[in-house]
Amino acid sequence: MGKKGKEAARERREQRRREVTRLRALPYEPHQRWWDLLEPRAVAVVTGANRGMGFEAARQLALHGLHVVLTSRDAAKGQEAAGRILEEAPDGARVSVEWRQLDVADAASVEAFAAWALQTHGGIHVLVNNAGVNFNKGPDNSVDFAEQVIETNYYGMKRMTDAMIPLMKPSPCGARIVNVSSRLGRANGRRNRIGDASLRDKLLNDDCLSEQLIDEMIKRFLEQVRQGTWSSNQWPQMYTDYSVSKLAVNAYTRLVSRTLWDRPEGQKIYINCFCPGWVKTDMTGWEGNISAEEGADTGVWLALLPCEQGTHGKFFAERREISF
Repeated sequence: MGKKGKEAARERREQRRREVTRLRALPYEPHQRWWDLLEPRAVAVVTGANRGMGFEAARQLALHGLHVVLTSRDAAKGQEAAGRILEEAPDGARVSVEWRQLDVADAASVEAFAAWALQTHGGIHVLVNNAGVNFNKGPDNSVDFAEQVIETNYYGMKRMTDAMIPLMKPSPCGARIVNVSSRLGRANGRRNRIGDASLRDKLLNDDCLSEQLIDEMIKRFLEQVRQGTWSSNQWPQMYTDYSVSKLAVNAYTRLVSRTLWDRPEGQKIYINCFCPGWVKTDMTGWEGNISAEEGADTGVWLALLPCEQGTHGKFFAERREISF
């Protein structure tokens, strides 16, 4: 892409950014606020929410009037984050937030959280799978922490999704699962895609896509990392372990959406994923080009979509559908 092409692309991004900012300022109409019709108050769980984009997603959902369960591994940081949301809420806002310990990479922690959510709230209405890690910044592309990245970003998301689906409360507008992903995980992206054309085709073909296919891809990648042969096997070139983890998140989102869509009205669960963009957070070394508030917007928008706009199994960025 030449200089003019890059400038045009930059201008298009800025135009879309301004449009999303405008949309974010528009209040929901009373008939669109399905969560206000629920008694007791709609419950939203946000994982990895003590800082960054997870914190912003929790804050925005709370300001919209949902009861938010803000989760984190660290008790002190999580409790401080929940307190900040309450303290900084505008006067008169119906803000309700509580903290709960959760480590999505620990099966026992997820199981204990699910038992608590059922006993305390009788279930939930919204799950935002935000918890994630990335150990590469700038030009780095180490896979030294690949197993931790995959365990948290993919298996952690999968673990939480599987544990929460049985707890999703019936609602006239359906429950919502929102998975934080990345354009870096696109199967057929122009610059960061996997080199195995056959695997790409299978991942993008609903008739071929399966949990076994996704897990076998992950196992093959991690095995090549252990053997030191991963770089010559055409995996994504940028932030390879993170990109593979998000490729798996995207594929699993599509897979689960197929199993949930046939549910009867009132018991539907809408699951989607989104790319927040390059966000100024600790994960990016504060090198991003948008704020955490902007980055969280599409995820919050998906969690709160009005009944008539319910969608499932899609990938979004800046409130628009993009390709997998």
